[in-house]
Amino acid sequence: MNISKYVFSQLTSFLNRSQFNDYVRKYHGDHYVKHFTCWNQLLALMFGQLSNRESLRDLIVALEAHQSKCYHLGLGRKPIARTTFAKANQDRDYRIFEDFAFYMMDLARKKRVVDIFKLKGKVYAFDSTTIPLCLSVFWWAKFFAEQSGKAERRKRKGGVKIHFLYDLETSVPAFFHITTASVFDSKVMDKIPYEQGSYYVFDRGYNAFKELYRIHRMESFFVVRAKRNLQYKCMKWKRRLPSDVLTDAEIQLTEYASFKKYPERLRLVRYHDAEQNRDFAFLTNATHLTALEVANLYKNRWQIELFHKWLKQHLKIKKFWGTTENAVRIQICAAIIAYCLVAIVQHDMRLERSTYEVLQILSISLTDKTPLQDLFNKTNFNDVKEQFGPLILGLFD
Repeated sequence: MNISKYVFSQLTSFLNRSQFNDYVRKYHGDHYVKHFTCWNQLLALMFGQLSNRESLRDLIVALEAHQSKCYHLGLGRKPIARTTFAKANQDRDYRIFEDFAFYMMDLARKKRVVDIFKLKGKVYAFDSTTIPLCLSVFWWAKFFAEQSGKAERRKRKGGVKIHFLYDLETSVPAFFHITTASVFDSKVMDKIPYEQGSYYVFDRGYNAFKELYRIHRMESFFVVRAKRNLQYKCMKWKRRLPSDVLTDAEIQLTEYASFKKYPERLRLVRYHDAEQNRDFAFLTNATHLTALEVANLYKNRWQIELFHKWLKQHLKIKKFWGTTENAVRIQICAAIIAYCLVAIVQHDMRLERSTYEVLQILSISLTDKTPLQDLFNKTNFNDVKEQFGPLILGLFD
């Protein structure tokens, strides 16, 4: 890399500008734009994510402090006004950034191809994370408004949900879908781009038998935690079971609506987790797996919970730089692009550092002129203790 380049410019060289411009042309993002283009907007958003800016005003102040460097950072020759930035976030089609986020996720996953589970198919976990918002400011982001208990209190709150399909082997999302918090998790299962021969792991909130049967018909496999009130009858069961496996049986659903949605037999596995001293019940159509493999797939689902926690902790998706739905969507997409960019940089440069270390080094070095390899090799992070240890240490390892 050119030693005269700023660290931020070296980072953005990993972004495919021609691909991004294709999306800009597709959605007419730069029509009648003279100065602050969609590319400038993306880089400004990335700068805010990587430098950990708290608000739009905070980001603009940081850019003004480095105004002499902005052209070489890729942010254009003219100063970026706060109103210009806010209007761009409000009006420009969020699908430009969403499609580019999908492209970056696909690129990062292709670079991270591994076969951890040895199942001859990709393994995904699907779950959502909720970001609470103030309803008086984010008027469009409503919780469900039923007239009882907890739902009644939520009428006065707002929030958005990000539904992630998370690749458990590459530690990179494969798909995401943004909704208001009023949308139930299972209602988004029809948006998932299912792949033949892949494995999908769900929590208890996804006992949607119509969608599970759709996965089964596609010759894919699922593991979902069963609800306590599941109605079924045993058709066939195994007598000799390995340690900690309580039940391994073929069942038929007996409740009429459930049976109509899933008319074929299911496999029920009950497992005792000795570490937590808890029993778990799983439903699956993967009859070729052992009961312990089924339990292990669900155990690895916890990675997506840690990913949600890490994303909220280290990237800006809890405090938003705009109040409209479009601005919120663009900022979430920018955070996902930043995450994938770090994954790609970490892989291509073969960095033996955790993601937390990489982000911390970048956040204080974006306007330096140090080659990236030297920056990561020379920085001493022995005294930094990683948060959420197992996730971050192995996130891209």
